Amino acid sequence: MSEFRVIRPSDRLPDTASGAMRREAAVSNAVVGAGALWFGYVELAPGAVSAVHHHGESESAIYVISGSARFWSGADLSHSHDAEAGDFVWVPPHEVHVEANRSDTEPVRMAVARSTQEAIVVNLPDPRPEAPHAQA
Repeated sequence: MSEFRVIRPSDRLPDTASGAMRREAAVSNAVVGAGALWFGYVELAPGAVSAVHHHGESESAIYVISGSARFWSGADLSHSHDAEAGDFVWVPPHEVHVEANRSDTEPVRMAVARSTQEAIVVNLPDPRPEAPHAQA
């Protein structure tokens, strides 16, 4: 039986990540018994870049808590989008993307919600001949 919960950082569970990112589940079936929602925490270390990936049929909403992120999207990752603390990012289902930390000194911290309880992560090969560095 599910009940009202406050999830502390120590309650979060490591979840499937993409490359250099750290992803932790906070509201999920495994943590609280959630049946339809996945909500968690993602962090990219200074200068880190995630693997190329998508989240299947899940829609994703990302809130940048702190730091400076860059996202590449599209099948060939040709679209670049910068996001700062306070920005929201929406990732449609099956959208191929990469997250990057534009700073060499500060982490990027993000809260992520998904429309499916399961944290679907499909890592893909990088289609670019030379993957760009995270910095501007």
